[in-house]
Amino acid sequence: MNTLDTLSRDFTCALAATLITTVMGLSFISSTAVVPGTHGTAHTVALQPEHAWFGQPEPAVLVD
Repeated sequence: MNTLDTLSRDFTCALAATLITTVMGLSFISSTAVVPGTHGTAHTVALQPEHAWFGQPEPAVLVD
């Protein structure tokens, strides 16, 4: 019976790993399906300036 429990657990883990990999792969494909700078027709996204998402709005100034 121990062998069947081990096989069942291994099969469940393998199935879960396959499902996770498939979902991640499909999300990567869908996120890279449109060339940067162009807009897809299926989704409407509210655009924000890049500085609102990442870092400072202006580059840092180095002072000696």
